[in-house]
Amino acid sequence: MKKILLITILLIPLFTFQVNAAASTNSREALEKTGRVIWEVNTKEKLVALTFDDGPHPVFTPQILNILAKHDAKATFFVAGNKVVRFPDFLKREVKEGHEIANHTFHHIYGNITSAKLSSELEETDKMIKQFTGLKPSLYRPVGGFYNDEIINTALKNGKTVVLWSWYQDSRDWANPPINQMCSYLKKGIKPGNIILFHDWHGSEYTQTCSTVKALDNILDFLDKNGYKSVTVSELLYRSTQLIPESFGIYPSKKGKTSHIDLMF
Repeated sequence: MKKILLITILLIPLFTFQVNAAASTNSREALEKTGRVIWEVNTKEKLVALTFDDGPHPVFTPQILNILAKHDAKATFFVAGNKVVRFPDFLKREVKEGHEIANHTFHHIYGNITSAKLSSELEETDKMIKQFTGLKPSLYRPVGGFYNDEIINTALKNGKTVVLWSWYQDSRDWANPPINQMCSYLKKGIKPGNIILFHDWHGSEYTQTCSTVKALDNILDFLDKNGYKSVTVSELLYRSTQLIPESFGIYPSKKGKTSHIDLMF
């Protein structure tokens, strides 16, 4: 009897972990079906979306833009409002060169956040983005990828679609891993419809080197050689569903009979 009791006690933590893991998996599956949170897109086209969080950065963002231009690649920048205020010219360049701007809150607050505070963060960031570009973003990425029902519902009330990133497509560039390690990890997992996570802000505005810049050209070479095209998150959604909700505030138009999409703001 004592042995049975001991085994039962030992198994409780394992059982609890399995239940929580299952609940988490079901939560993602349920959310993906609703379209309220996007991790990746189901498509057979060789399309991926490169995303960059936390910028703009006065040193790294222009370098990243130069590399993207070299490969004729488009990306989505999830910008922090407090960086936009400091470095608006780089935000303007992102828009001018055909990239998408998305909301990553104003003060980059980690972890749980009240509905009122998140609404304030989103509104303040939207205001700054619109002031410098005339655009109001419809995509939002929670800081650190942390989300719950309150965060998702608040984002929706503010006209936002929550965008995370594909599993196995987190570059972890913020930790400055070895470049070969980062590139190998991302290349191994790349599939059509992936949303890939990078950061264009590292350290302070005085930091001069980062893994993102060093790895990006290599990653884009790989995508080019394997027939992949890097597009904005909104274009990835449009190309896979042929539909963008009106709340996105962008107007895709097809040219002739080609599959090319122009996103006109």
